[in-house]
Amino acid sequence: MPNCAPPSGRRVTATLVAAALILAGAAPAAASTLAIQQGNEWRTFWNSERAPSRWSAADPTLVRALKWHRLAKGLEWATVRLACPAPVWRARLIVARVDPREVRLSLAMDLTDMHPAWSIDRAPRDAILAVNAGQFVSAPWGWVTMDGAQRFRPGYGPLSSAISVDAAGNVRWAHGDSLLDPTGVVAGFQSYPTLLAGDGAVPLALRSATGGVSLTHRDARLAIGETRDGKLLIAMTRFDVMGDMGGGVPLGPTTPEMAAILGALGASDAMMLDGGISAQLLLRDPSKKAPLRWPGIRKVPLALIVRPR
Repeated sequence: MPNCAPPSGRRVTATLVAAALILAGAAPAAASTLAIQQGNEWRTFWNSERAPSRWSAADPTLVRALKWHRLAKGLEWATVRLACPAPVWRARLIVARVDPREVRLSLAMDLTDMHPAWSIDRAPRDAILAVNAGQFVSAPWGWVTMDGAQRFRPGYGPLSSAISVDAAGNVRWAHGDSLLDPTGVVAGFQSYPTLLAGDGAVPLALRSATGGVSLTHRDARLAIGETRDGKLLIAMTRFDVMGDMGGGVPLGPTTPEMAAILGALGASDAMMLDGGISAQLLLRDPSKKAPLRWPGIRKVPLALIVRPR
């Protein structure tokens, strides 16, 4: 008698991931729009054919749709549904807003025999936010500084970016091959590609097909940015067509669309973090036992940790 049992969750996830990877690269270059859901209506806030080269301010359509919830001093979060072009259709945007002057930031590195070993399951109990940081092959890519000591050398490339924060919560950025002074840095790392390169400028490579970066590939995304008033933004997208079951499917915005999302959120500087099946985020209200969790499928070597100050 044939086995009629339903496939396991792991098998379902693997099948969905494989299908998503095929679909993500299948879409041809075409005009795209992004819209957010407000009640029963969808409101467009970005169109690739009229995309700005610089975001001078947050987009009011997106800002009004976000209902911020305070989790702890210096930490808020909000979520909204996104309408993206096919084959994504619907995605969930999760945004955490952190005031680095009101919290303590640090990096956690977890490598076992030079293999990535960190996941949000290893986030410390006092963390109010934990998220994978940077990009990696096995070890982290590019510059990593922890407690004033450089742990990994800088990487180089026109679309690389670096962020650092000191003990007082002062944030600094460097884009391209510029380097940051590690003096006083409690947490600093590089990633790529740059999404916004100072004062909301969208890199030319994200606006031109000759820039050496795919403008059409779709994936689950994770990014970090800073607003003009000094708040850090952690923005994650999750596939949202099939509810929680499809949340880990690596389908979502393109890189130019993610730059638009960070610009519309009010960021002046921003860079991508490792997304896809690596993207994972934990948010915690210290007064509650169960944290908010968006797990990844793959373990990573580096994480950004936020604790109460």
